[in-house]
Amino acid sequence: MTPSRTRISKAVIPAAGLGTRFLPATKATPKEMLPVVDKPAIQYVVEEAVSAGLSDVLMVTGRNKRPLEDHFDRNYELEEALRRKKDESRLARVQESSDLATMHYVRQGDPRGLGHAVLCAAPHVGDQPFAVLLGDDLIDPRDPLLSRMIQTQELHGGSVVALMEVDPAQIHLYGCAAVKGTDADDVVRVTDLVEKPDAADAPSNYAIIGRYVLDPAVFEVLSKTEPGRGGEIQLTDALQTLAGDETVGGPVHGVVFQGRRYDTGDRGDYLRAIVRLACEREDLGPDFRAWLHHYVTEEM
Repeated sequence: MTPSRTRISKAVIPAAGLGTRFLPATKATPKEMLPVVDKPAIQYVVEEAVSAGLSDVLMVTGRNKRPLEDHFDRNYELEEALRRKKDESRLARVQESSDLATMHYVRQGDPRGLGHAVLCAAPHVGDQPFAVLLGDDLIDPRDPLLSRMIQTQELHGGSVVALMEVDPAQIHLYGCAAVKGTDADDVVRVTDLVEKPDAADAPSNYAIIGRYVLDPAVFEVLSKTEPGRGGEIQLTDALQTLAGDETVGGPVHGVVFQGRRYDTGDRGDYLRAIVRLACEREDLGPDFRAWLHHYVTEEM
């Protein structure tokens, strides 16, 4: 198959989940709006898409997700109040989110799984390859995973998933890929995919993490994909079809990621992400690291 030459410009961010692991904090606040230091988690994800050259962002939302739209919109009253106070620093930070990208929104309606959320993006995406970024995974901006995935898709065509090696005892928490090597050390050919297999049945310890670059052929496959694990339409099942038959929509490759990833969907990892990112901030890091060192060594 001839690789796609269409420059990828659109990103899809599924954000319709209920965030039940963070209740009661997420009873009235979308989990994507929980702060990581001083920005909501979702803003890091949009910034990652923009850094990879994706200026058109579609967010797939659900009920009670209006704060997401408000965050990436202008707030003229707040901006004017900051102007009157001549608080240019905070004004710039408030305006930053509304100037990041061209934002679009679509409602998923019934929460029928990640595959269904991606399918909701079909009218907006059309017939061009696109990226999918899951909001629970924050990728450190110093480790440009998405850019590498886009580069791989432009070279090989088809679809690309992000993979990480995990402890085999943890593979049941992830989609899992069977792979073959390629000429590139960090790129593999995906031959099969299994959603959350038992450790004994897993074809490898390569786990799929929340970044995808997809051929638009995935939409037709998803429209025919029956509900799978958990009664939901699984994106992994559609990718399994694509991996098993190149004529449907090209090959599936994986970029093996060894960089810094923060899982904000887990309470413990969410707290660790805040500590790590705060420690590395120039404005917060020195004082925070000193306090943290004192707390760990003197008070625990």
